[in-house]
Amino acid sequence: MEEYNKSNMKKARLNSLLTTLLDDPILSDVPKNPTLADVDTLINFELGSAMRISVLKLDGSTFDVTVMNSATVKDLKLAIKKKVNDMEQSSMGHRHISWKHVWANYCLSCLNIKLLDDNEALQNFGVRNHSQVEFVHYVTTKESERHSKRRKHRFFHGLNKRS
Repeated sequence: MEEYNKSNMKKARLNSLLTTLLDDPILSDVPKNPTLADVDTLINFELGSAMRISVLKLDGSTFDVTVMNSATVKDLKLAIKKKVNDMEQSSMGHRHISWKHVWANYCLSCLNIKLLDDNEALQNFGVRNHSQVEFVHYVTTKESERHSKRRKHRFFHGLNKRS
């Protein structure tokens, strides 16, 4: 029982220290519940091997995300998803955003180039440290559509043929 109390006291002290550290203005870019990957990316940003990208939303507001210099479009999308979900959680409580819907109707653009290939490196599109990407409407064409639309099942299709 005494070990349990010591463990709880250590955990409480650690949480108190962490809260105090995260309230420091110097660490304002650290998320409230940082993962090891978040901290690692921020350390790499300070060392110069990561970049901070400004994201322009459709309403004209912006926010920053940090990704590694070798990041792909998919990595950027995941960073945006995490940042937006964290911002929504802290300001409005739990609110569900359908990211499948977002990426089906919008894409990211940098320097008027649409970032369509998720596996392509950001640097191949000209994205550098302090670049700005924006959400733009994305309309798929039949040639570029990844998944074909499901055809409706026709129950009576074969019944009108008489043998």
